[in-house]
Amino acid sequence: MRKLGAMIYNSNSYGYISKKIDKIRDEKLLLQIKENPVPEHIAIIMDGNRRFAKEFGLSPDSGHLFGRDKIEEVLEWCFELEIKNLTLYAFSTENFDRDIEEVKTLMDLCKNELNRALKDSRIHKNQVKIRIIGSLDLLPKEISESAQYVMEETKEYDRYSFNIALAYGGREEIIHAIQEIANDVQEGKLKIEEIQEPIVSKYLYTNGIPDPDLILRTSGEERISNFLLWQLAYSELYFSDVYWPAFQKRDFLKAIRTCQQRKRRYGR
Repeated sequence: MRKLGAMIYNSNSYGYISKKIDKIRDEKLLLQIKENPVPEHIAIIMDGNRRFAKEFGLSPDSGHLFGRDKIEEVLEWCFELEIKNLTLYAFSTENFDRDIEEVKTLMDLCKNELNRALKDSRIHKNQVKIRIIGSLDLLPKEISESAQYVMEETKEYDRYSFNIALAYGGREEIIHAIQEIANDVQEGKLKIEEIQEPIVSKYLYTNGIPDPDLILRTSGEERISNFLLWQLAYSELYFSDVYWPAFQKRDFLKAIRTCQQRKRRYGR
């Protein structure tokens, strides 16, 4: 019986049936999600590229390439569910401390992806405004210029917002906001008593973007890592144990479904 079971498990028929069952489950989950309000803004900490590569005996560069391809899939899932705002944590200020060759690879990837974004018909078809949030002055000149160009070319789009956190740190963002507020107070543009939450939000990199309903992190790590520290005050947090390059549509849907159930349970 064990031998027969193993033969069935390894057969092409089992694989076909298994994929069919998975597809039905995904479609059912998708329908359940569409019956309830979907998050307006999802932010993702893309983690696990290097560990994914290591498990398969690949170089860290390969892991980052697989991770890059996953971004395009997630963007498609957001279009399908009409999730209006997506923010991805692509490169933190702490990432500059990594091996110089790995940083160079990541910077090259960023530059290529920014240039490729403007040629992507989906960006224009879906009216996606691209915003790069972070300390752009810390980036190599050519990448900073590419970021500015992409933002300028998509600034009139208003159907979706795709936000990429580059050279980003949550504490640095808040410090930058404090400095700008202090400067405006000093110049008489702002009164101290006017400094309330809505005013502070206007000085953040994410000005004009709603705070995330859901912050999702892949790879099994359960920490925020200096990401959107001001904005996450009322966000649902979801931690997936799947490495970012292996993150599947079902994992994405489960995160959204969990977020919906929590909000309904607590009456939000």
